Amino acid sequence: QVQLAESGGGLVQAGGSLRLSCVGTGRAFSTINMGWFRQAPGKEREFVAGISRSGSGTYYSDPAKGRFTISRNNAENTVYLQMNSLKSEDTAVYYCAAGTSLLGTRRVDYWGQGTQVTVSS
Repeated sequence: QVQLAESGGGLVQAGGSLRLSCVGTGRAFSTINMGWFRQAPGKEREFVAGISRSGSGTYYSDPAKGRFTISRNNAENTVYLQMNSLKSEDTAVYYCAAGTSLLGTRRVDYWGQGTQVTVSS
């Protein structure tokens, strides 16, 4: 079992930045791939970024490429999502996710509770 707790969401103006954090407890954090998903009102939940167990591999959706950076600190059981140049279309609830097959199939074994990100234009 893995419990995930996100923080760092909020209201930001278009063009601004936010950093989301997700702390994992339970299973050894370094043994599982991590990622971020988001869900905007009326839309399906979508993959944003993923990172391998060691942090050596990172993966991004097309909207996130060049603006978002995922990273992790296994010593602190934390994964981050640095979001720059935010746009109104980035407004969504952002979910931290963990899964052994997350990077290949986007299958998630554990979800966080979500944190709201609102970008005002």
